[in-house]
Amino acid sequence: MTNGLGLALPAGRTWRDWAVDAVLFCAAVFLGMVALGVVEEQGELSGRAAELDPLLGLVACLALWWRRRFPLAVALIGLPAVALATSALPAGAVIVTNFALRLRWRQALLTLGAYLVCMVPSGLLLYGRGADLLTDAVFCLAYLLTTFAWGHALRSRRLLLQRLRADAERARAEHQRRLADVRRGERHAIAREMHDVLAHRISLLSVHAGALAYRTRQAQAGAGPALNSAEVAESAEVIRGNAHEAVEELHEVLHLLRAEDGGEPVSLLPRIEDIGSLVADARATGQPVDFRPELTADAVHELRWQLHRTVYRVAQEGLTNARKHAPGAPVSVCLAGGPGRGLTVEVRNELPASPGTDEAIPGTGAGLTGLAERVRLDGGTLDHRAADGTFTLCARLPWSAR
Repeated sequence: MTNGLGLALPAGRTWRDWAVDAVLFCAAVFLGMVALGVVEEQGELSGRAAELDPLLGLVACLALWWRRRFPLAVALIGLPAVALATSALPAGAVIVTNFALRLRWRQALLTLGAYLVCMVPSGLLLYGRGADLLTDAVFCLAYLLTTFAWGHALRSRRLLLQRLRADAERARAEHQRRLADVRRGERHAIAREMHDVLAHRISLLSVHAGALAYRTRQAQAGAGPALNSAEVAESAEVIRGNAHEAVEELHEVLHLLRAEDGGEPVSLLPRIEDIGSLVADARATGQPVDFRPELTADAVHELRWQLHRTVYRVAQEGLTNARKHAPGAPVSVCLAGGPGRGLTVEVRNELPASPGTDEAIPGTGAGLTGLAERVRLDGGTLDHRAADGTFTLCARLPWSAR
């Protein structure tokens, strides 16, 4: 692309850049011609100087089009023009502002010094005004320092905006990172809740279905009586009921996790009082469970709802693991604690005498890991160990009232 004089112009400018450059060029040409006319009227230019002045002013004005891409070259080209031509002074103001804005600080100061050194002597040589040395020096200093200060102010503003943009970008990235952490935490919470709910119910389904299949095989082998229709219907109803409970509990979990008000979802939250239902479900599968709640109802009611859920999940995980890995083995569930003593939930079951059969309920291996994370978030510790033929799952939590 070329300008009106057929000279190639640098590409990559925005429409705003083109508009600003055009306005500055026109203003520099106009003001330069005005300044030249004033000097000529006063008779301060004559002969060769009067012929060179408008040409040097035009060179300075044309150089403005390249000031963004080549600030140092434009400053060097403009130096003799500004020093020798009155018509170049308006364009020179833009050039000085430009190198103060775009050059490195040391380069800008050196260039400013070159302008200061050249302008006063050249003015005296050109106009022959030896008596006005002080006036010329003051004018040159005011002209250069004012335009340089303006460029430096623009430079400082630009750097400030860049820092603000960088800070905003870092803040945005940090916000995105925190948002990703929150979403990751939500996914982990959903995974833990689904594991706790579904593992318990599916293990109950597996036990009832396994018992039904075992009785059927025994009858086919002639080792036991065949199931009558009432027994089959009863077993099917138990399986259907547990499947329905699994779906309902899954809906409750999703509803609980979607809650945004942060309040206590009393109607949906599993509570310590609900552990009795877990024990009843386990006993219904033929699992002998000894349940010893050593907590008063008034004290339990004062606990935070997060502790209710954590204690319930510990008991649920312990019963589910016992049902998976030691079916039929005796299990004990103990709840103890109080204000100042903390809260302890312990589930014990005897280990099987031999490894499980192929019909054992498979596990994901994530239950105890997720449970340990849940207990840790509530400020407690989780311990699980197998010793002396007994597997023990024990959680110790701080007593935290609402």
